[in-house]
Amino acid sequence: MSFKDLLRCTFLFATVLFFQHSMAADATVNSYPTRPIKMIVPYGPGGGSDIIIRALQNKLSENLGQALIIENKPGASTILGTDIVAKSSPDGYTALIVDIAFLVNPGLFSKLPYDSQKDFIPVIYLVSTPSIMLASTKMPFKNLKELITQAKAAPGKLSYASAGFGTGGHMASEMLKVVAGVDLVHVPYKGAGPAMTDTLGGHVSTLFTTTGAAKSYIESGQMIGLGITSEKRLDTLPQVPTFAEQGYPEVNANIVWGIFLPEGVPKEIVQRMNTAFNATLQSPEIKQRLQELGFTPVGGSSQYWSTEMAKMMNTWARIVKQANIKPEQ
Repeated sequence: MSFKDLLRCTFLFATVLFFQHSMAADATVNSYPTRPIKMIVPYGPGGGSDIIIRALQNKLSENLGQALIIENKPGASTILGTDIVAKSSPDGYTALIVDIAFLVNPGLFSKLPYDSQKDFIPVIYLVSTPSIMLASTKMPFKNLKELITQAKAAPGKLSYASAGFGTGGHMASEMLKVVAGVDLVHVPYKGAGPAMTDTLGGHVSTLFTTTGAAKSYIESGQMIGLGITSEKRLDTLPQVPTFAEQGYPEVNANIVWGIFLPEGVPKEIVQRMNTAFNATLQSPEIKQRLQELGFTPVGGSSQYWSTEMAKMMNTWARIVKQANIKPEQ
């Protein structure tokens, strides 16, 4: 065989392999999903991220045509679970539900084991909820104006609880500190439950939480809603004034959740997952369930989530810098 014939044969063999590989890849994408999909929750059971994805689980599995398996991987301000997804195979079978911590961490930590913008593909903006600032009725202040007056009169004497460093409650409180020019001491807890218990008991002055978590305490008269980050008062909690109507429109720390896949997942698979999530969020029973839990379905395209995520990352990076927040050692 001449050298020219050898080159021709090599070229033909390589071409056949290329088309076989392409056909196999196309078949994989077109048949997706063919096995259960794993959803990583970077928190322990019982938190907002866990509650939301479990509320969607059955309907989403139905719309995907495969089971959704939920795995809780808490630790290191959500970095542990997030890193698992960043380093997973880009085949669409490992996804991540994120909340505000994903948006805040790039501004908080100088080094992360992943690039929040380059190592993930946005799938969908899932749900959002306003934040409510609560105080026990045992506190000497009875509204936001009185709280701020007392905080300015005695800097560093009043405190606020949070479910942990970098969580929604932590960042919302820091946003208020920056906007109102007050000094409140951060008391982080290992979870929302202990933070709420100590705030209810009057051991800390305030905390920010979700509307779903706050509702029963306000209605029972055990706690006061000092302010809510929504644009207007909620029909379900009309007694809680917005921050905007009290002169602080910049306190707009709504809590958001979204879905990501690792970088490299084919766009057809991203679209398939986006379609399944949108169909799930538009389901009447899911809408009702989420609203009962205090969450508002959002949905939309992956590009919409990408755009909104970038805006929120910039906002929180600015707040972290202005508040001079340093990571815990």
